[in-house]
Amino acid sequence: MKELILKRIYDPPAPDDGYRILVDRLWPRGISKEKAALDEWDKELAPSAELRKWFGHKEELFEEFAGRYREELSHRKEELKRLKSIAEQKKVCLLYGAKDEKHNQAVVLKSVLESL
Repeated sequence: MKELILKRIYDPPAPDDGYRILVDRLWPRGISKEKAALDEWDKELAPSAELRKWFGHKEELFEEFAGRYREELSHRKEELKRLKSIAEQKKVCLLYGAKDEKHNQAVVLKSVLESL
């Protein structure tokens, strides 16, 4: 697999980001589609609305969130395989809107993709 990086959607796009994919279910506030410079927005790989609301970006819930999210991802095998296939051909940048760079769904998704 080529390089897989994480980046906040609010950080400016860079030429070396590679394939830019937003992995949030909701569109980030204050970001235009042009400014986002996305190659793809994959809502299906984002946590369910219920899980997202339950987590509420509370650091103390992250470990349980990660487990629940991994369970959700286990039912999205085809979508994971498709994204891994892209990552085998080019650098992929997983974009997320959360302020916390260590406790968000992109961190979990990256780990899952790297373990496939």
